[in-house]
This record gives sequence, structure tokens and C-alpha cells, in this order.
Amino acid sequence: MDRQILKTSLCLLVLLLVVAGGCQKDKSEDPANANPTAEKKLRVAATISMITDIVENIGRDRIDVTGIVGEGVDPHLYKPTAGDVERLKDAEIIFYNGLYLESKIIGAVLDKMAYKTKAVAVTAGTLRSQLRTTSEFQGGYDPHVWHDVSLWMKAAEKVRDTLAQADPDNAEYYLSNAKRYLAALKTLHDDLQYLAAQIPAQRRVLVTTHDAFGYFGRAYGFEVRGLQGLNTETEAGVADVRDLAAYIIEHRIPAMFVETSTPSQGIEAVQAAVRAKGFEVQIGGRLFADAMGTPGTPQGTYIGMTRHNIDTIVDALRVELAYRRQ
Repeated sequence: MDRQILKTSLCLLVLLLVVAGGCQKDKSEDPANANPTAEKKLRVAATISMITDIVENIGRDRIDVTGIVGEGVDPHLYKPTAGDVERLKDAEIIFYNGLYLESKIIGAVLDKMAYKTKAVAVTAGTLRSQLRTTSEFQGGYDPHVWHDVSLWMKAAEKVRDTLAQADPDNAEYYLSNAKRYLAALKTLHDDLQYLAAQIPAQRRVLVTTHDAFGYFGRAYGFEVRGLQGLNTETEAGVADVRDLAAYIIEHRIPAMFVETSTPSQGIEAVQAAVRAKGFEVQIGGRLFADAMGTPGTPQGTYIGMTRHNIDTIVDALRVELAYRRQ
């Protein structure tokens, strides 16, 4: 009798262990109990490539990010495609400039989606007193803030805070990534100040296709002259070419620069006008004004793009100065 009871008790114990193990397995396989930080990613969209780069550096593998305006594309003129609209609709967060740079995207898409999608202006954390005023853009401010690295750090902080708030389970991860990225931007800012100082102050004149480098000039000590105004929607005329050519001759400017996202014909016309007056001005290289370079190249990142710009400017002006001393 005792043996029969013992046998029955052992069978019941085995059965209970099997049932308990099965229940535990079912619980672990339940999607509701999965680790959200490992499986769920924020769906993020960014309008211009410089903003996309910030989001990628801070969000890294916790987000799925889609950039809208690609390499070599002028955001002033860009009109969103049907595919862009769908990508923006699918995003949980949309980061954009906030100073009417992407006016056609804002008017066609963002304004209509504001009620259901979180759209964040990365310049919202920048004091208005730190912005350059202009009458060329709705709102009254120059949107090209990324050319002053210290101001673009404010944009990175805005992205950091937004991601941390939207995804609190991964907040520490975003904060840690942002800390490293901001340190790299601080080093970049310091390097630009050092490199700009290699050119004598009276020779720091930056002549480009359009007036996109005002923040750069203010931060790093360059006078900036653009053939076109701040907004590339306004085309340069014959008078603009003539006036810029006269300025170059009067101030003996040795080099000017074209931009990767705008046609070079205008600057070439200025060069021809200068030559016709008996003076020679070189085209010192191509600068990234409104868009970054090809993904996977150094210029395909914000830091690499900015280093390319300062190196191109300093090298061109330094070579020309050395030539004129001979």
C-alpha cells in the first residue's frame, strides 16, 4: 500500500513539473512579455541630411531613420514625392529644420500631418537672439544654422531630448550617445576656429554661390559674399554678377567657391567677368552648403562635410596667398 501511494505521488509530482514548465515557456514566448528595448524601434524621419546624421548618431540601433532630402539636393527647391509623403506618414517622429528651409515639404506635408504625427523643429532649442535675421525667409531668420557647429550642438540636444522623452526605456542609451557626439562636435568647433585663424583676418573673405555661410562667417571670422541671396529660389541676374565681380576686383579676392547642391554657372560667369577686367580669380573648390556628400564617404557625415569645407577654404586661400607673395 505504501509503495502504491509513493508511486502515485511521484507521478503527480512529475505531472506538475511538466505543466509548470509548459506554462513558463508559454509566458516567455508571449510578445507582451518581450523586452521592448530589444525589439521595438522608433520610426523616425528627418528632412535634410544634416538632421538625419544627428538622429543616426544619437538613436543608432534603437531607431529606424529615414532621410528625405538626399545628397546634392537643394532643400530650398525640393518638392516631396508620393513616396516621401508615405515615409513621413509612417514615422512616429519627424525632425525638420524649423526655419522654413524646407518650405515645400512643410506646406505640402508637415502642416497637414501635425495633428497626428510628432513633428519637431531641431532649431527650437536655439535662442532667437542667436539667429541671423533676414527678410528672405518666412519667419525672418536664416535657416543655415548647421554652418556654426556650436549652434548645431543645440540641434543635437533637441534630438536627444525628444528621443529620450518618446522612448524612456532607452533614455540612458540616447543620453550616452549624445554625450559622445556632442564632445566630437565641440572638438570640431575648436578645430574650425584654429584652422580659420591660419588665414590673416583681412584675407578671410568667402565668396560662394549663395549666401548660405553667414553663420560660418560669424562664428569663424569670415566675411561672406554670395552671388545669390539666402534662398536659391531667387535667381542671380546680370547686375548681381557685375556687382560681385567688381567687389572681387576691388578687394583683390584670390579665390571663390562653388557649391555641390547648386549649379556652378553663376560663379563661372563671375569668374569670366573678373577676367574680362584684367584680374584673375580662381575657383578654389566645391563646398557642401545645403546637403552632405555621398553616404559612406567622409563627406557623407556632418563632421566630415564640415571638415571638408574648412580644409577646402583654408587650403585654397593659403595657396593663393603663397602664390601672390612670389
